[in-house]
Amino acid sequence: MKLAIGGPLKLAFRPWVEGLENIPAEGPAVLASNHLSFSDSFFLPAVLDRKVTFIAKAEYFTTPGVKGRMTAAFFKGVGQLPVDRSGARGAGEAAVRSGIEVLERGELFGIYPEGTRSPDGRLYRGKPGGLARVALATGAPVIPVAMIDTEKIQPPGTVVPKLMRPGIRIGRPLDFSRYQGMEHDRFVLRAVTDEVMYEIMKLSGQEYVDIYATAAKRQLAEAAKAEKEAGKAEKEAGRAGKAAAAVPERAGKAPARQEPAESAEPDGPGRTGGGERAEEERTAE
Repeated sequence: MKLAIGGPLKLAFRPWVEGLENIPAEGPAVLASNHLSFSDSFFLPAVLDRKVTFIAKAEYFTTPGVKGRMTAAFFKGVGQLPVDRSGARGAGEAAVRSGIEVLERGELFGIYPEGTRSPDGRLYRGKPGGLARVALATGAPVIPVAMIDTEKIQPPGTVVPKLMRPGIRIGRPLDFSRYQGMEHDRFVLRAVTDEVMYEIMKLSGQEYVDIYATAAKRQLAEAAKAEKEAGKAEKEAGRAGKAAAAVPERAGKAPARQEPAESAEPDGPGRTGGGERAEEERTAE
């Protein structure tokens, strides 16, 4: 896969790399990276001599048919491990077990602490479950990694990537041996995760947002839905206004009603009838 994909990828996009010397030549290590694009899992392994194993949703490996088998073979070839994400806790436990197995074999384990791709290019709060527990359970060093501009190459929903140079910054390994055996302490897990996220922020230069990316995606989806409903209501109000304005316009174009011929006014209070005027004229004569 490094020859079939990594070579052409480097030739076409020419990614630049800083800090490559921070990757150990052998032995286990956790590569903790920000997550901007689907292509992150391809660019990082492409620039390294060693194999990097990431975790991926199980659906990539269980889809039936010829296309499904090809997809499964592809993800296995690029070092992806299937994880059943049915239930947040189940997914977290599966990720931890997978990571520990990879590191116990002395390999590199790649993980995205944010848990999902950034919806807007900013860096979001890291989830403490997978990253910190794997690091503390194995004693493996954590190497912060920053992907640069990969979201511009292939934004979410984009199929055809744009040819441009992405960047990769690799930081110095972080040692958390001082917390050995405390992988079930939630305060320790949070402290380890926050320290890693701080290093990623310094490497990437991203704006940091202290909420989870999944919550940010929900907020953006709700805002988009509200905006869509407001636009729909505005259009309906505009149509109603046009319809109301058309009513008097149509009334003004209607033919004028002809008034009946003027008739003799009847006698009434304060009026002199025709008979009385004739009598007065005869009297005057």
